[in-house]
Amino acid sequence: MENLLRKARIIADFQFGKGAGEILFPDNVDFVLSKTRRISQIKENEKRIATLRSFDGLLTLSIEGAQRLHRFLNYPGLRVVMNEESSEFIRKGGTAFCKHVLDADPAIRAYDEVIVVDEKDRLLATGKAMLAGEELKSFKHGVAVKVRYGIA
Repeated sequence: MENLLRKARIIADFQFGKGAGEILFPDNVDFVLSKTRRISQIKENEKRIATLRSFDGLLTLSIEGAQRLHRFLNYPGLRVVMNEESSEFIRKGGTAFCKHVLDADPAIRAYDEVIVVDEKDRLLATGKAMLAGEELKSFKHGVAVKVRYGIA
């Protein structure tokens, strides 16, 4: 169990930055293992924090995991900032489009796991960025973030 926790924290630190592993996965997390005995999901008190993707070994975040990272990371870390007009749609799990992006972390790369926030840095959703940070800000057409989970 301790070995699984160490592995999960190392992956989180690699993917989201140093210290993210301990923020996401405290000592009392539970692991759901696949049939091949690999980490599938990481939970705390029956709430899913993250899922480990088998094809690339990286994490996808639940809203619980996104909330933890949102509190931990300073602005603009991993954030895609959406305008007020689109906030309610995204909060319900709708796709985030480039024309509504106000700002984005320049360190974001295409296909990174990101957190989507409104103009006041309130968490709206978590998902996969479809473009790099600078492109998210400059493009006016197309999908910015494929939202996995909205907070509503």
